Amino acid sequence: MYDELDLDMLGDERTALFLIMSDTDGTFAFLISLIYSILFNRLCERADDVYGGRLPIHVRCLIDEAANIGQIPNLERLMATIRSREISACLVLQAQSQLKALYKDNMDTIIGNCDASLFLGGKEETTLKSWNSLLGKETIDLYNTSVTKGNQESHGQNFQKLGKDLMSVDELAVMDGGKCLLQIRGVRPFLSRKYDITKHPNYKLLSDFNEKNAFNIEKFLSTRMPMRPGERYRNYEVTAEDLASQTL
Repeated sequence: MYDELDLDMLGDERTALFLIMSDTDGTFAFLISLIYSILFNRLCERADDVYGGRLPIHVRCLIDEAANIGQIPNLERLMATIRSREISACLVLQAQSQLKALYKDNMDTIIGNCDASLFLGGKEETTLKSWNSLLGKETIDLYNTSVTKGNQESHGQNFQKLGKDLMSVDELAVMDGGKCLLQIRGVRPFLSRKYDITKHPNYKLLSDFNEKNAFNIEKFLSTRMPMRPGERYRNYEVTAEDLASQTL
């Protein structure tokens, strides 16, 4: 009956919007993809019409399980255009093959428009081969010695410089679970340890630290006061004149 999301206002003030759906039942997955499509279009229109091309507050979309929320229309085009309006999208996937199954030939375009890629580990072949080629090669020195025995024994030495994969497919598959790979546009990929979340200054605000911090979605969405038989409630009548006097 009315709109309480105000999707076009997310870039005007600091706001947190959570889109939550079942991770096992995809019946209403189309609603999430529809909201994202409307969100991107409305924000881009507001950035162009009101703010001259850039929103005053950066809008970051953390799309977890991006392959399970349904296909976002024209995502390959949006990924290339929204960043100029102070909008970014972080696609979280279990494997690149999920993106391939959903967006077909547009997968490479979507990945190519992401300035940063983070690999947390896995064993899916398509993902491993992609990171294997992304990391490139390193130069190694190869030293060989040979001994030939016969009537006259001879020895030989051979020095060569060869190119070796920085991390082979099998090395990526068995990478330490406490490490990750990060590749940022214009910077060579590097291997790093994953951040220990327990050392974050705001860790004490999470439900992992204290169960009392857990967010009760049912309580938050419950806006109606339960009516019980036999209870009395006060009824206030507000007229138009009362409202006018308050605004003055």
